[in-house]
Amino acid sequence: MRLLAYTDARSVGGAEIVLGYLIGALGPDYEVGVLAVERAVGEAVAARRPGTVVATVREPAGLRDRGALAEHRRAIRAFAPAVVHVNQAWPWAGGYAIAAAVASPGVRAVAVDHLPVGGAIPRVRRAGRRLLARRLDAHVAVGERAAREVERLVGLPDGSVLAVPNGVPAELPQPAPPLAPGTVVGSLGRLTDQKDYAALVRVLPRLEGVTLALVGDGPQRPALERLAAELGVADRMLITGWVEDARRHLPALDVFALPSRWEGMPLVILEAMHAGVPVVATDVGSVAEAVADGETGYVVAPGDGDALADRLGRLVADGELRRRLGERARAVAAERFSA
Repeated sequence: MRLLAYTDARSVGGAEIVLGYLIGALGPDYEVGVLAVERAVGEAVAARRPGTVVATVREPAGLRDRGALAEHRRAIRAFAPAVVHVNQAWPWAGGYAIAAAVASPGVRAVAVDHLPVGGAIPRVRRAGRRLLARRLDAHVAVGERAAREVERLVGLPDGSVLAVPNGVPAELPQPAPPLAPGTVVGSLGRLTDQKDYAALVRVLPRLEGVTLALVGDGPQRPALERLAAELGVADRMLITGWVEDARRHLPALDVFALPSRWEGMPLVILEAMHAGVPVVATDVGSVAEAVADGETGYVVAPGDGDALADRLGRLVADGELRRRLGERARAVAAERFSA
């Protein structure tokens, strides 16, 4: 089977990481190529499968870039795949690859949506995406709720988008040393509005003796540091900055927390579950399809600071509860969310 995986991402995020996991997990009877608009991104995806060919095409300029469409078609013909897998960081990505794939005889096209978010999308672009989606051989989202949301956003028939949850390797890298003494509530990710890490800072004064560890960096870092200082908890918040292979820090966390405003199915939640760490997260996207409330962690409404503080407080105060939920999280991840 010749499989060509396409991404038009300009940087590596969760959608590109899970694409790498996918092609790395395929058996030897697959011959895989990666087509990207940014070579560094294509090479990062291909690194999970030694020997994978990487090619690049020009990023399209607008909605009517015939030259870019022709370049995409030539690249697909050159690889001669049986299937083109179009990896979409959001529902409006990858349109040129889909158009080129469905116009290539003998090629099947699959689109995978990772983050069901809308935005101010022009009507003509929405209509074009609906037409393209109807020509796909399969349209996939990363969970049931995410699939229904993609259908609503794009305007597709009910049940036309299939749900296939994300999967990550169960094996974790060599653990890193603990980030702080005592009880640590932590998270891994870019410090952005989407992740709403300010919600964790705001509940930290109610979690006596707890250190909040944020493994990552991003544009919200200065605002988070100012908020921690204003609330008098700066000495109990640690931001590591960007680190290589942040998963190494998961086993040392007592509780993993992700208070996002929107998500698909975040890889970092699945990685925390594989590490045996109970999760407290917001009920957005398909998060609740991974985190079983009261069984592998807790799910709270986005923006509900009282519920967030309560669930974190329960886990901080009860080591046996953390152990029980963490063990169940590891078992569920092994059963449902392996690569």
